[in-house]
Amino acid sequence: MDHITHHYHEPVSSHVVHSLSGAPASHYHHAGHSVAMFRDKFWLSFALTMPVVLWSSDVQHWLGYKAPSFPGSNWIPPILGTVIFFYGGLVFVRGARNELADRKPGMMTLISLGITVAFLTSLAGTFGLLKIEVWWEVATLITIMLLGHWLQMRAISQAQGALNALAALLPDMAERISGAEIETVPLSALRVGDVVLVRPGTRVAADGTVVEGAADVDESVITGESRTVSKEPGAAVIAGTVVSGGSLRVRVTAVGEQTALSGIMRLVAAAQTSGSRTQDLADRAAAILFYVAVASGAITLAYWWLSGDKEHALIRTATVLIIACPHALGLAIPLVIAISTSLGAQNGLLVKDRLALERARNLDIVIFDKTGTLTRGSPIVSGVAVVPGGNENDLLARAAAVESNSEHPLGKAIVAEAKRRNLPNSDAADFHALPGRGAQARVNGKSIVVGGPRLLTEAKAAVPPELAEVTANWAAKGKTVTFVIEEGRLLGALAVEDEIRPESKEAVYELHQLGLRVAMITGDSKKVAESVAHDIGIDGVAAEVLPADKASAVSRFQEDGARVAMVGDGVNDAPALATADVGVAIGAGTDVAVESAGIVLVRSDPRDVVGAIELSRATYRKMIQNLVWATAYNIVAIPVAAGLFVRWGVDLPMSVGAVAMSLSTIIVAVNAQLLRRLKLQRTAI
Repeated sequence: MDHITHHYHEPVSSHVVHSLSGAPASHYHHAGHSVAMFRDKFWLSFALTMPVVLWSSDVQHWLGYKAPSFPGSNWIPPILGTVIFFYGGLVFVRGARNELADRKPGMMTLISLGITVAFLTSLAGTFGLLKIEVWWEVATLITIMLLGHWLQMRAISQAQGALNALAALLPDMAERISGAEIETVPLSALRVGDVVLVRPGTRVAADGTVVEGAADVDESVITGESRTVSKEPGAAVIAGTVVSGGSLRVRVTAVGEQTALSGIMRLVAAAQTSGSRTQDLADRAAAILFYVAVASGAITLAYWWLSGDKEHALIRTATVLIIACPHALGLAIPLVIAISTSLGAQNGLLVKDRLALERARNLDIVIFDKTGTLTRGSPIVSGVAVVPGGNENDLLARAAAVESNSEHPLGKAIVAEAKRRNLPNSDAADFHALPGRGAQARVNGKSIVVGGPRLLTEAKAAVPPELAEVTANWAAKGKTVTFVIEEGRLLGALAVEDEIRPESKEAVYELHQLGLRVAMITGDSKKVAESVAHDIGIDGVAAEVLPADKASAVSRFQEDGARVAMVGDGVNDAPALATADVGVAIGAGTDVAVESAGIVLVRSDPRDVVGAIELSRATYRKMIQNLVWATAYNIVAIPVAAGLFVRWGVDLPMSVGAVAMSLSTIIVAVNAQLLRRLKLQRTAI
């Protein structure tokens, strides 16, 4: 099994948005061309083709009509046909020249051979060297090829919509606050430390921290989360997000290339240009097809020429070359890559490494880091128990009063629970922390201590049997038990634990539905780990694992040949992410520079791991479908174009061959676009 050690892509400048293809230059055949150019060439060529067809003697004979005749009317097809060849056809000839210069003959070379043979054949017929007139075929052939390329490039350009949309998210100007003045400045003038005003309904100009105001912010363009997020002083905001329901004053913390939006754009661009094993297969198939087409064309020319049918020898040779163009093969993979990458970005899945996404479809085990991934990474009060005759709210209020001055995470959890219950605030005096044991203060003139079992022993406080049973159950489940003692008398106890994300259980269930096993790695005790695993249905646990040993733990899961994904926060879990077959950084928020992960999940939602696997499987299906169609089409079409079935009355005109080739390309493009129907977003819990 191949193990990933590191995946790195050269950063792509965020302001360089590719206008054509997400595929590398070697995979694409229209470098330097534009959608508008092919559109314009098609429409003008189409307009010129109409009179060529109308005054064609063959078409007049087939359809039984007589075109208007006037001096020089018989020169309409050759003159306009020549114009179409040089105006619309030279773009393919130039492309062929570039392919041959790179020693990589392919689609453009085949098209150029086909239209050049057709043009020279028609020219020879016009000057009486051959008894054939096929200017209408030359004109329709080039026009149809231009149409196919226009549609292909438009489809790829639309698939590039993720980058274009991201580039359009930033406002052109920002309102910078300078003392009592507010000045409108371009984004390029902003510097770290500036304070900007963001009015309701406008976009945040740069990453920053709220220093004044409160508002709801729509971050869906970055995270894919449909619900707005409330922002107050101290909260972080992201460039490109939309403020509603209030205005904010934001101190800029990142500008330009350093913003989260620019980071996302770099990842999307890198993913759309990164390698793909399936793309390599398509490239090899296209290269082989070129030589097959040239050989088939040579055999076709030799056979029909030696048979005495010189005119049809040239026409059928041109038809073979045209119909064998690996157009569909050239589009099959790049378009799927571009669409899948943009689809992922729209749903908060950033693909840094195409190979990681491809491997995700074959996973056997998904391993989650516990803290911050399956859990929120911050403790909450999950249980309150009082002695007989006591009151839960009174107990919690006293404990919160003591902990109001504490910086300990457990103390903050107790204060947060009191606020959640809207309990009255009580003043505490003489606060002091008891290292390793808890905290103590005077509340309403009485000494209150809050802490663990050690304080209970020191105070020699009696524990009622009912309370002892409850706290024992809490401890058995790995919860932290905190006692509250007033003047040496036990008032009750609180259970504090790291809150399990409500989405975690659903994520594990959906992974099981996909046929995968789920495991968990944590530094917590075995008791805590098993409790969490039991609650959300996890299959296996590696507990009491130090951060430095997480990579080794991942390797143990791989020992039996299992293909493993590691899901972690991308910082402490970096070695483990790099060791896994697929590294997934979750909960990274806007930190999109996680080098050790192949896939970055912007939202802190473990269910997005399911979305990444579904995207991997759907993308692979589309790639294979397109490859099968493109290959099968050529296997059938080349013999027909070569005239193998003429004796049975089956012959393929050159223009029909061009239509068939273009239809094959369009079918591949449409099939790739169907990938957009995939629903990756999960309903928020």
